[in-house]
Amino acid sequence: MPTESRTRVAQALHLVFGQGSRIPDHWDSDLNSEDAAFAQALLGLCLRRWGRLQAYILTKLSDPDRGIPLGTQISLAIGFAQLAWLPGISDHAAVNEAVELTGDRVLGFPPHKGLVNALLRAGVKNREALCTELNRMPAHLDRTPFADRVMKAALAPRHQEHLMEELWLKQQEPPPTFFKAVKDGPIPEGLMPDPRVAGALSMAPGTRFPREWLQDGTGMVQDCSSQALMNFSLNNPPLRIADLCAAPGGKTTSLFLRWPAAEIYSVEQNPRRARRLEENLRARGVKAQIIIEEASKWLDQTQLSFDLILLDAPCSGSGTLRKHPELVWLGDRLDEQSLSRTQQTILTAALPRMNKGGILIYSVCSWLPEEGLKWRDRLLTDFTDLEPAPIWPENSVQSNNGNEFLPDPLNWEGEGFQAFAVKRK
Repeated sequence: MPTESRTRVAQALHLVFGQGSRIPDHWDSDLNSEDAAFAQALLGLCLRRWGRLQAYILTKLSDPDRGIPLGTQISLAIGFAQLAWLPGISDHAAVNEAVELTGDRVLGFPPHKGLVNALLRAGVKNREALCTELNRMPAHLDRTPFADRVMKAALAPRHQEHLMEELWLKQQEPPPTFFKAVKDGPIPEGLMPDPRVAGALSMAPGTRFPREWLQDGTGMVQDCSSQALMNFSLNNPPLRIADLCAAPGGKTTSLFLRWPAAEIYSVEQNPRRARRLEENLRARGVKAQIIIEEASKWLDQTQLSFDLILLDAPCSGSGTLRKHPELVWLGDRLDEQSLSRTQQTILTAALPRMNKGGILIYSVCSWLPEEGLKWRDRLLTDFTDLEPAPIWPENSVQSNNGNEFLPDPLNWEGEGFQAFAVKRK
């Protein structure tokens, strides 16, 4: 039987390349720390180098025009990725486990066990040469039109389009994980203040993942882009706040830590995500009223008005290519028109709920301008009672001016984000 960690990787690859689905966040949550780290590394290699792996495999087939089933592609990718880029994995484990995966009637293609065994045993003969050959293959094999469009959009605001290969190389490295302390108490060993964002913590190399610290609500994982986004300044403390599309609760938590006396409404339409939101807020001691409702519908029905509305809108997630490399392969299938309609619907519903002098912050983890700053331009054109709100530090890596949040993709370790703030006059 193949190990559970390799089985999970094969299942995740089937989700992406067989079903066209995103990989759920919890795909490896019940693996022990060592197995989870291995599975994450292996899956990341397979996704980030899928194009070159498949091109290499075709060169080893006697009749490449016939192709091979997805189960065989996945087994070979898992095997070759270990042989080429994970030197700590033994030849026996890399080859035999891939052959066993091939023999699985759901995940593999049993008639190709002999083929997989033969190709991988040929690779075992000189793992260094295999690594060199795969590394020399053209980088564009691992990209899609979606990835190119996203990177051009990321670089355009600072006229850096000529540095696309530099940005692509950065996307091939697993991203760092950032944390935030929620309650007073000792910080786990190995977590240290990150100089890039006030309050952010990062892990020293070799640090054990602080699972217990997170589970008891003393700390939380929160990308440094989200933390920097939330380090905005307001002239007056808000008395009533709406956090729309709030799961899993990081931004609600940040709002409560800053303004614990405020009346906070945390809105999430997906029941499963709402349960996770409720669990997280309870563990962290965050007081907020959780609304399980579609955001625009709730805004249309409520009579409440707000001093601060935070809308972290549904989007393509195109700023998370480094964290979610499957998006490279799935992005061209996204229904961007539907996402755009959703963004517009929630924005339109939010505007009437702003108090005079109230602030609306709109954010997306996307580099595509049509999902982010273009909405600001439309709002300021269509609504004369709105004006830009300079709430972030000016002339920083995160913001050219204080009313927009747009980290430099080449000089920033967090996710790609766009945000803007407007104020009702």
